Amino acid sequence: MEFTTALIAENAALADLLRDADLSTPVPTCPEWTLEQLMRHVGRGDRWCAHIVAEQSMEFIDPRTVDGGKPPASRDNEIAWLQAGPQQLIDAVAATGADTPVWTFLGPRPAAWWIRRRLHEAVVHRADAAIALGVEFEVEPAVAADAISEWLERCEERANAEGPAGGDRPVADEHSLHLHATDPGLGEAGEWTILGRPDGIGLDHEHGKATVALRGPARDLLLAVVRRRSAAEQGLEVFGDAGVWDTWLARTPF
Repeated sequence: MEFTTALIAENAALADLLRDADLSTPVPTCPEWTLEQLMRHVGRGDRWCAHIVAEQSMEFIDPRTVDGGKPPASRDNEIAWLQAGPQQLIDAVAATGADTPVWTFLGPRPAAWWIRRRLHEAVVHRADAAIALGVEFEVEPAVAADAISEWLERCEERANAEGPAGGDRPVADEHSLHLHATDPGLGEAGEWTILGRPDGIGLDHEHGKATVALRGPARDLLLAVVRRRSAAEQGLEVFGDAGVWDTWLARTPF
């Protein structure tokens, strides 16, 4: 997948949803937010990441200090501001160098890491906007599958950083969780198995039996994994010990 192209496309799709919407509409999947706040969160976030990359910062930068972090007045200007954010990040990565290490909330990563992160931020917040507006959320299966992978990779890293003394892990030792996307053509990219281990969790893309398994389209799996919709609401098939899935949801970050 070409992440820069996908980021621009997802941002444009979000902008299209918001262009004629009532921005005072509450966003039920982001408690206490309105569509206005969601738009500002995404637009400022892209500029924040662009600033980190442009400065080659190895330290956290307060998003509130980033230039242009608030949209200008009028809907057309707000939408143009939202859509300009991804290109600022893409340009910053090109100028800095894709492999240049910069600060991230998971520790130093190559600058290009932020492009994939912001792509999937846009995907999930577009789902939030669609749910708030009561319209259908559609996303390319390959994009949804990579969003699941990116989410699970971050969950794995956080759980393993905590180690054995890190408290309750999302999958207990000797338990496992399998996700299977039914979209044609995804192959291993549409298979995920999360394994509980004594020192954390493991993640692979193999097909196999697990303590609990969920099966359905990548879009529906994504919405369930990031808690935007329940497995039942999305019509996902659930096999095995559903309590393991419930524990995963309770112990993975929002």
